[in-house]
Amino acid sequence: MTAPAPAKTRTRKTIPGTGGRTASVFLIPFFALFALTMIAPVIYAIGMSLFAEKRSGLGFGGATTEFVGLGNYFEVLSDRTFTDGFGRLALYCLLYVPSLLIVALVLALLLDATVAYAKRTFQLLLFLPHAVPGVIAALIWAYLYTPGVSPIVKALESGGIAIDFLSVQLVLPSMVNIAVWEWAGYNVIILFTALQAVPREILEAAKVDGAGEIRTAFSIKTPLVWPAIGVALLFTVIGSLQLFTEPKILSSATTAVTSTWVPNMWAYDAAFNRNNLPQAAAASIILALLAGLLSWVVTRFTSKEPTR
Repeated sequence: MTAPAPAKTRTRKTIPGTGGRTASVFLIPFFALFALTMIAPVIYAIGMSLFAEKRSGLGFGGATTEFVGLGNYFEVLSDRTFTDGFGRLALYCLLYVPSLLIVALVLALLLDATVAYAKRTFQLLLFLPHAVPGVIAALIWAYLYTPGVSPIVKALESGGIAIDFLSVQLVLPSMVNIAVWEWAGYNVIILFTALQAVPREILEAAKVDGAGEIRTAFSIKTPLVWPAIGVALLFTVIGSLQLFTEPKILSSATTAVTSTWVPNMWAYDAAFNRNNLPQAAAASIILALLAGLLSWVVTRFTSKEPTR
Protein backbone atom coordinates (compact mmCIF):
# COMPACT_ATOMS: atom_id res chain seq x y z
CA MET A 1 0.00 0.00 0.00
CA THR A 2 1.54 3.25 -1.08
CA ALA A 3 1.58 6.24 1.28
CA PRO A 4 -0.52 9.21 0.18
CA ALA A 5 1.36 12.06 -1.40
CA PRO A 6 1.93 15.02 0.91
CA ALA A 7 -0.49 17.87 0.40
CA LYS A 8 0.89 20.82 -1.45
CA THR A 9 1.14 23.96 0.64
CA ARG A 10 -0.12 27.03 -1.07
CA THR A 11 2.15 30.03 -0.85
CA ARG A 12 0.78 33.51 -1.22
CA LYS A 13 2.65 35.48 -3.80
CA THR A 14 3.34 39.08 -2.95
CA ILE A 15 3.96 41.71 -5.55
CA PRO A 16 7.33 43.43 -4.99
CA GLY A 17 6.90 46.93 -3.59
CA THR A 18 3.32 46.37 -2.39
CA GLY A 19 4.29 46.41 1.29
CA GLY A 20 6.05 49.76 0.97
CA ARG A 21 3.10 51.35 -0.81
CA THR A 22 0.69 50.04 1.82
CA ALA A 23 2.82 51.46 4.64
CA SER A 24 3.00 54.78 2.82
CA VAL A 25 -0.79 54.97 2.59
CA PHE A 26 -1.14 54.50 6.34
CA LEU A 27 1.65 57.00 7.09
CA ILE A 28 0.20 59.78 4.92
CA PRO A 29 -2.32 60.99 7.57
CA PHE A 30 0.42 61.16 10.21
CA PHE A 31 2.83 63.13 8.06
CA ALA A 32 0.06 65.42 6.86
CA LEU A 33 -0.99 66.20 10.43
CA PHE A 34 2.65 66.60 11.49
CA ALA A 35 3.32 69.02 8.67
CA LEU A 36 0.18 71.00 9.42
CA THR A 37 0.66 71.29 13.19
CA MET A 38 4.46 71.32 13.54
CA ILE A 39 6.33 72.23 10.37
CA ALA A 40 3.92 74.88 9.03
CA PRO A 41 3.87 76.95 12.29
CA VAL A 42 7.68 76.89 12.43
CA ILE A 43 7.95 78.09 8.84
CA TYR A 44 5.36 80.79 9.54
CA ALA A 45 7.27 81.91 12.65
CA ILE A 46 10.53 82.08 10.72
CA GLY A 47 8.87 84.20 8.04
CA MET A 48 7.29 86.49 10.64
CA SER A 49 10.61 86.97 12.46
CA LEU A 50 12.18 88.46 9.32
CA PHE A 51 9.78 91.43 9.25
CA ALA A 52 9.00 94.31 11.59
CA GLU A 53 6.36 97.00 11.85
CA LYS A 54 7.73 100.50 11.34
CA ARG A 55 5.85 103.67 12.30
CA SER A 56 6.60 106.96 10.58
CA GLY A 57 6.84 110.37 12.24
CA LEU A 58 5.10 110.61 15.62
CA GLY A 59 3.15 107.44 15.04
CA PHE A 60 0.07 109.07 13.48
CA GLY A 61 0.82 107.87 9.97
CA GLY A 62 0.09 104.21 10.57
CA ALA A 63 2.47 101.28 10.52
CA THR A 64 4.16 99.58 7.60
CA THR A 65 5.66 96.09 7.53
CA GLU A 66 9.28 96.06 6.39
CA PHE A 67 11.78 93.31 5.77
CA VAL A 68 14.54 93.54 8.40
CA GLY A 69 16.28 90.20 7.92
CA LEU A 70 17.98 89.14 11.14
CA GLY A 71 17.32 92.49 12.78
CA ASN A 72 14.75 91.08 15.19
CA TYR A 73 17.17 88.36 16.27
CA PHE A 74 19.89 90.92 17.03
CA GLU A 75 17.43 93.07 18.98
CA VAL A 76 16.19 90.09 21.00
CA LEU A 77 19.70 88.88 21.82
CA SER A 78 20.76 92.40 22.78
CA ASP A 79 17.87 92.74 25.23
CA ARG A 80 19.26 92.30 28.75
CA THR A 81 15.98 90.97 30.14
CA PHE A 82 15.97 88.18 27.54
CA THR A 83 19.58 87.07 28.11
CA ASP A 84 19.17 87.26 31.90
CA GLY A 85 16.30 84.79 31.52
CA PHE A 86 18.73 82.28 30.03
CA GLY A 87 20.88 82.56 33.14
CA ARG A 88 17.90 81.70 35.35
CA LEU A 89 16.91 78.91 32.97
CA ALA A 90 20.42 77.44 33.08
CA LEU A 91 20.39 77.48 36.89
CA TYR A 92 16.96 75.86 36.85
CA CYS A 93 18.26 73.08 34.57
CA LEU A 94 21.28 72.50 36.82
CA LEU A 95 18.96 71.96 39.78
CA TYR A 96 16.04 70.26 38.05
CA VAL A 97 17.57 67.78 35.60
CA PRO A 98 19.82 65.84 38.03
CA SER A 99 17.24 66.03 40.83
CA LEU A 100 14.50 64.57 38.66
CA LEU A 101 16.63 61.81 37.16
CA ILE A 102 18.06 60.75 40.53
CA VAL A 103 14.63 60.68 42.17
CA ALA A 104 13.10 58.81 39.23
CA LEU A 105 15.93 56.26 39.08
CA VAL A 106 15.88 55.56 42.83
CA LEU A 107 12.09 55.18 42.84
CA ALA A 108 12.21 52.91 39.77
CA LEU A 109 14.85 50.71 41.41
CA LEU A 110 12.81 50.52 44.60
CA LEU A 111 9.71 49.71 42.60
CA ASP A 112 11.58 46.97 40.75
CA ALA A 113 12.61 45.45 44.07
CA THR A 114 9.11 45.39 45.60
CA VAL A 115 6.87 42.36 45.70
CA ALA A 116 4.78 41.71 42.60
CA TYR A 117 1.34 42.51 44.01
CA ALA A 118 2.45 45.96 45.21
CA LYS A 119 4.00 47.13 41.93
CA ARG A 120 0.73 48.18 40.28
CA THR A 121 -0.32 50.17 43.35
CA PHE A 122 2.99 52.02 43.56
CA GLN A 123 2.97 52.69 39.81
CA LEU A 124 -0.44 54.32 40.10
CA LEU A 125 0.52 56.40 43.15
CA LEU A 126 3.71 57.64 41.50
CA PHE A 127 2.01 58.47 38.20
CA LEU A 128 -0.97 60.32 39.72
CA PRO A 129 0.83 63.70 40.09
CA HIS A 130 1.62 63.62 36.37
CA ALA A 131 -2.10 63.24 35.63
CA VAL A 132 -2.71 66.64 37.26
CA PRO A 133 -2.51 69.46 34.66
CA GLY A 134 0.53 71.68 35.05
CA VAL A 135 -1.53 74.81 35.73
CA ILE A 136 -3.49 73.07 38.50
CA ALA A 137 -0.28 71.70 40.03
CA ALA A 138 1.30 75.16 40.02
CA LEU A 139 -1.82 76.67 41.63
CA ILE A 140 -1.80 74.00 44.34
CA TRP A 141 1.84 74.59 45.16
CA ALA A 142 1.41 78.37 45.01
CA TYR A 143 -1.20 77.96 47.76
CA LEU A 144 1.16 75.72 49.75
CA TYR A 145 3.99 78.27 49.37
CA THR A 146 2.03 81.44 50.23
CA PRO A 147 2.62 82.69 53.80
CA GLY A 148 -0.49 83.19 55.90
CA VAL A 149 -2.56 80.54 54.13
CA SER A 150 -0.16 77.64 53.66
CA PRO A 151 -0.49 74.82 56.22
CA ILE A 152 3.14 73.88 55.52
CA VAL A 153 4.41 77.39 56.33
CA LYS A 154 2.24 77.51 59.47
CA ALA A 155 3.54 74.12 60.64
CA LEU A 156 7.13 75.23 60.15
CA GLU A 157 6.49 78.52 61.95
CA SER A 158 4.96 76.66 64.90
CA GLY A 159 8.23 74.73 65.13
CA GLY A 160 10.27 77.92 65.13
CA ILE A 161 11.30 77.70 61.46
CA ALA A 162 10.49 80.73 59.30
CA ILE A 163 10.83 80.01 55.57
CA ASP A 164 9.56 82.11 52.68
CA PHE A 165 9.39 79.73 49.74
CA LEU A 166 8.56 82.63 47.40
CA SER A 167 11.56 84.78 48.29
CA VAL A 168 14.19 85.69 45.73
CA GLN A 169 16.57 83.06 47.13
CA LEU A 170 14.07 80.17 47.30
CA VAL A 171 11.64 80.77 44.46
CA LEU A 172 13.80 78.84 41.96
CA PRO A 173 14.15 75.72 44.18
CA SER A 174 10.39 75.99 44.81
CA MET A 175 9.77 75.75 41.05
CA VAL A 176 12.13 72.78 40.83
CA ASN A 177 10.13 71.06 43.56
CA ILE A 178 6.88 71.57 41.61
CA ALA A 179 8.38 70.18 38.40
CA VAL A 180 9.96 67.17 40.14
CA TRP A 181 6.67 66.38 41.91
CA GLU A 182 4.80 66.57 38.62
CA TRP A 183 7.20 64.71 36.30
CA ALA A 184 8.93 62.16 38.54
CA GLY A 185 6.20 59.55 38.06
CA TYR A 186 6.34 59.86 34.27
CA ASN A 187 10.07 59.14 34.24
CA VAL A 188 9.70 56.37 36.83
CA ILE A 189 7.41 54.52 34.43
CA ILE A 190 9.99 54.84 31.62
CA LEU A 191 12.84 53.54 33.79
CA PHE A 192 10.74 50.87 35.50
CA THR A 193 9.65 49.47 32.14
CA ALA A 194 13.30 49.22 31.10
CA LEU A 195 14.18 47.52 34.39
CA GLN A 196 11.51 44.91 33.79
CA ALA A 197 13.29 43.98 30.54
CA VAL A 198 16.61 43.27 32.28
CA PRO A 199 17.36 39.53 31.93
CA ARG A 200 16.73 37.78 35.25
CA GLU A 201 19.65 35.42 34.54
CA ILE A 202 22.08 38.33 34.93
CA LEU A 203 20.57 39.32 38.27
CA GLU A 204 20.65 35.74 39.52
CA ALA A 205 24.30 35.43 38.47
CA ALA A 206 25.13 38.62 40.36
CA LYS A 207 23.39 37.25 43.44
CA VAL A 208 25.39 34.03 43.18
CA ASP A 209 28.60 36.08 42.97
CA GLY A 210 27.68 37.72 46.26
CA ALA A 211 26.44 41.11 45.03
CA GLY A 212 24.00 42.77 47.41
CA GLU A 213 20.81 44.58 46.48
CA ILE A 214 22.42 48.04 46.39
CA ARG A 215 25.39 46.94 44.32
CA THR A 216 23.12 45.03 41.95
CA ALA A 217 20.91 48.08 41.54
CA PHE A 218 23.63 50.59 40.74
CA SER A 219 26.36 48.41 39.19
CA ILE A 220 24.26 46.04 37.10
CA LYS A 221 20.71 47.31 36.62
CA THR A 222 21.56 50.98 36.07
CA PRO A 223 24.11 50.41 33.23
CA LEU A 224 21.70 48.00 31.54
CA VAL A 225 18.93 50.63 31.41
CA TRP A 226 21.25 53.40 30.22
CA PRO A 227 19.32 53.89 26.93
CA ALA A 228 16.12 54.50 28.93
CA ILE A 229 17.97 56.98 31.16
CA GLY A 230 19.09 58.74 27.98
CA VAL A 231 15.48 59.00 26.77
CA ALA A 232 14.39 60.40 30.16
CA LEU A 233 17.29 62.87 30.09
CA LEU A 234 16.36 64.03 26.58
CA PHE A 235 12.70 64.59 27.53
CA THR A 236 13.73 66.37 30.73
CA VAL A 237 16.14 68.76 29.01
CA ILE A 238 13.59 69.67 26.33
CA GLY A 239 10.90 70.13 29.00
CA SER A 240 13.22 72.38 31.01
CA LEU A 241 13.63 74.75 28.07
CA GLN A 242 9.83 75.04 27.92
CA LEU A 243 9.60 76.38 31.48
CA PHE A 244 6.62 78.72 31.57
CA THR A 245 3.67 77.49 33.65
CA GLU A 246 5.32 77.44 37.07
CA PRO A 247 6.91 80.92 36.96
CA LYS A 248 3.81 82.38 35.28
CA ILE A 249 1.55 81.14 38.10
CA LEU A 250 3.99 82.06 40.88
CA SER A 251 4.46 85.56 39.43
CA SER A 252 0.99 86.42 40.73
CA ALA A 253 2.01 85.38 44.27
CA THR A 254 5.47 86.95 44.52
CA THR A 255 7.39 89.93 43.15
CA ALA A 256 10.52 87.76 42.84
CA VAL A 257 9.23 86.52 39.46
CA THR A 258 8.81 89.16 36.76
CA SER A 259 6.90 88.99 33.47
CA THR A 260 10.16 88.26 31.60
CA TRP A 261 11.70 85.89 34.15
CA VAL A 262 12.54 83.16 31.62
CA PRO A 263 12.80 83.30 27.79
CA ASN A 264 9.35 81.76 27.23
CA MET A 265 7.78 84.41 29.46
CA TRP A 266 9.73 87.07 27.54
CA ALA A 267 8.26 85.81 24.26
CA TYR A 268 4.77 85.72 25.78
CA ASP A 269 5.18 89.28 27.07
CA ALA A 270 6.44 90.47 23.67
CA ALA A 271 3.51 88.90 21.84
CA PHE A 272 0.54 89.68 24.11
CA ASN A 273 1.62 92.65 26.24
CA ARG A 274 3.86 94.61 23.87
CA ASN A 275 2.12 93.42 20.65
CA ASN A 276 5.49 92.73 19.03
CA LEU A 277 4.81 89.44 17.27
CA PRO A 278 7.98 89.49 15.08
CA GLN A 279 10.24 89.70 18.11
CA ALA A 280 8.21 87.00 19.87
CA ALA A 281 8.65 84.79 16.81
CA ALA A 282 12.40 85.47 16.77
CA ALA A 283 12.66 84.56 20.47
CA SER A 284 10.73 81.35 19.81
CA ILE A 285 13.04 80.36 16.94
CA ILE A 286 16.09 81.01 19.14
CA LEU A 287 14.63 78.71 21.79
CA ALA A 288 13.84 76.06 19.16
CA LEU A 289 17.42 76.16 17.85
CA LEU A 290 18.77 75.87 21.40
CA ALA A 291 16.47 72.91 22.06
CA GLY A 292 17.69 71.22 18.87
CA LEU A 293 21.33 71.81 19.79
CA LEU A 294 20.91 70.46 23.33
CA SER A 295 18.95 67.48 22.01
CA TRP A 296 21.86 66.64 19.70
CA VAL A 297 24.37 66.97 22.57
CA VAL A 298 22.28 64.77 24.88
CA THR A 299 21.79 62.18 22.15
CA ARG A 300 25.54 62.03 21.46
CA PHE A 301 26.29 61.80 25.18
CA THR A 302 23.76 59.06 25.94
CA SER A 303 24.68 57.02 22.84
CA LYS A 304 27.93 56.05 24.55
CA GLU A 305 27.74 53.00 26.81
CA PRO A 306 28.70 53.79 30.42
CA THR A 307 31.74 52.09 31.87
CA ARG A 308 30.89 49.35 34.36
